[in-house]
Amino acid sequence: MKALCWHGKHDVRYDTVPDPKIEDAQDVIIKVTSCAICGSDLHLYDGFMPTMESGDVLGHETMGEVVEVGSEHTKFKVGDRVVVPFNIACGQCFFCQKGLWSLCDRSNPNAKMAEAAMGHSPSGLFGYSHMLGGYAGGQAEYMRVPFANVGPIKVPDALSDEQVLFLSDIFPTGYMAAENADIEPGDTVAIWGCGPVGQFAIQSAWMLGAGRVIAIDNVPERLEMARTHGKAETINFDEQSVFETLNEMTGGRGPDRCIDAVGTEAHGGGSLDAALDNVKKTLRVGTDRPHVLREAIMVCRKGGTISMPGVYVGFLDKVPMGAFMNKALTLKTGQTHTHRYLAPLMEKIVDGTIDPTFIITHKAGLDAGPDLYRTFRDKQDSCIKVVMKP
Repeated sequence: MKALCWHGKHDVRYDTVPDPKIEDAQDVIIKVTSCAICGSDLHLYDGFMPTMESGDVLGHETMGEVVEVGSEHTKFKVGDRVVVPFNIACGQCFFCQKGLWSLCDRSNPNAKMAEAAMGHSPSGLFGYSHMLGGYAGGQAEYMRVPFANVGPIKVPDALSDEQVLFLSDIFPTGYMAAENADIEPGDTVAIWGCGPVGQFAIQSAWMLGAGRVIAIDNVPERLEMARTHGKAETINFDEQSVFETLNEMTGGRGPDRCIDAVGTEAHGGGSLDAALDNVKKTLRVGTDRPHVLREAIMVCRKGGTISMPGVYVGFLDKVPMGAFMNKALTLKTGQTHTHRYLAPLMEKIVDGTIDPTFIITHKAGLDAGPDLYRTFRDKQDSCIKVVMKP
């Protein structure tokens, strides 16, 4: 089959690789009908995620048609259309039983590798390094889905791929980001990053009762989407001081809830701390650029909450923990418990509360993937979200 494979920093290729096979009795094999490039895939593309190996199949936003089922699989039949959550969960361990699906204890066969880096291992992820399982991803013609009795959700015939594909990751991720922010009716919510997750966080903040949403970015088309589709007020961090502007907009109190939908590769708008982060990364003496987290801590109102769906990969420095503690802030983060949100968010699509297709700017065949990785990473051609059809 054909697939998009990682071969090193900025080196994604459209390769021929072996077809996936049933390896466990609960597995299913799907023929991929739609997949997407996620912002977190860019951390792999830019070489920030360790334990990638040349030839690894990429992708974790995937849906398709079931073409083969394992002997003990009972949930789906051949021909069913399904969306596959990006994280893999067994459904039986301590964490799955608590609904903490992204912390599954049994789905990462390389847990020891993750434990060495993090203390404990999260769940396995599709197409996202050997430390997180070494699973082949879904930017391919076919994909093996382990623990398929637990993970995927069947798609109603009336819904298109484009309407439901983002249940695999970015819609639940944006929703959990807003949920983690502990939004109370009327709250002012500031969201850093107007990429796909940020856009869904904006939509979700309104669903959860926000009185005001302020979106922060420097890419004109992303800010325009936040204004038009998200009904958000916007700040261009290249043109305004985020700290000063948010304080002015909130009467000096600061936003009630802050969401960091940027993560490790924050640009920082020319700030000194971001410049130092860039130097450290260039010299390989630092791993992350946490400018947004620092800014959120400093501007969030006292007693407020910071939600952090943005991905970080290593060690952060210059984080103002004194301000964090003395302002009595709360920080909530984590990989998305995607399984928890599949059914309720599917219902929001069915009943018309949201049409996720607003986010799509580019559609192409899988063979265009290598070029589209560059386009997406470099924010060219007004690219916000890529959907590919193998």
